[in-house]
Amino acid sequence: MAGSVPMNTAKASVSRNQTTRSTGAVKWILIGTALLVLLWLIVLPLAVVITEALKKGWGVYVEAIRDPDALSALRLTLLVALITVPLNTIFGVAAAWAITKFRFRGKQLLVTLIDLPFAVSPVIGGLIYVLVYGAHGWFGPWLQAHDIKIIFALPGIILATMFVTFPFVARELIPLMEDQGQQEEEAAVTLGARGFRVFWKVTLPNIKWGLLYGIILCNARAMGEFGAVSVVSGHIRGETNTLPLHVEILYNEYQFSASFAVASLLLLLALVTLLLKGWFTRKSSH
Repeated sequence: MAGSVPMNTAKASVSRNQTTRSTGAVKWILIGTALLVLLWLIVLPLAVVITEALKKGWGVYVEAIRDPDALSALRLTLLVALITVPLNTIFGVAAAWAITKFRFRGKQLLVTLIDLPFAVSPVIGGLIYVLVYGAHGWFGPWLQAHDIKIIFALPGIILATMFVTFPFVARELIPLMEDQGQQEEEAAVTLGARGFRVFWKVTLPNIKWGLLYGIILCNARAMGEFGAVSVVSGHIRGETNTLPLHVEILYNEYQFSASFAVASLLLLLALVTLLLKGWFTRKSSH
């Protein structure tokens, strides 16, 4: 009996070592698989974009970027983002504040509607606005009678972009504000603060990094949106083409180097977005 204790200890040690080796093997298999998938799905396509963009030399690349249609598409892309992101930020903050800080009928319906663009195809989202504001839509005749153009113009592009991007800020803030609870706001109210003063002095400082994170994601989607914008834009060169639409037109015209050169602009914007996203993530974790 006395010798059974060391024997059991030895068996337990061997079992632990086998478990450790097995766990280590599984870990490296999973890491290797993830790296291979990332290499195949992300790194390789990005490398192709850069390679094809510079395939015919730096001069062709610069010429494609400086093309008036490309510059117009860039300006329109930035303008749409500049308009839609602040509007969606205001909506997202208001929706998250209402959902997490107040009780009211229809709260679950509001949450469902916020999630709706995640479930609906962007093309369907664009088609909705055509059916509502198009020439043969519900308000089409009235808009034509008053010389108001929404579809195939800037307002339609803004509406379509807002549809696909408005969940991002709200969806980033809702779980964050739910985790934080209402204790600090209640303490501020007890001390005499009211309304927006509570928001500016208590709520906003607690959610600022999550808010910036949501804004970055919203901005990235706004600049890269293709499906909904493609339906409502009309593909008018130099007027209603955003960068993604301009890339498609160049590619369809077999101007491959020019299309990849313009696509590299979107890639640059995406990389900047990722860097900011990583920085905000580290800040929010602290």
